[in-house]
Amino acid sequence: MTHRISALISVFGVFASVLLLALAVREYRSGATVLWLVFGAAAFLGAVYALVVDVRRLRTGPTA
Repeated sequence: MTHRISALISVFGVFASVLLLALAVREYRSGATVLWLVFGAAAFLGAVYALVVDVRRLRTGPTA
């Protein structure tokens, strides 16, 4: 059950990071520094990585 909750939290994290990435792109297009894109992309990739780890843990099933 805790693995499902962790995966659900990771899904919300990916959603939030997509919003952050969209904000970063908008800020970059309006003249902000490229660091907005770097931090937005890093947050997105970190959230996707966490989701992949959680999904793999769900697919392996319970151990023991």
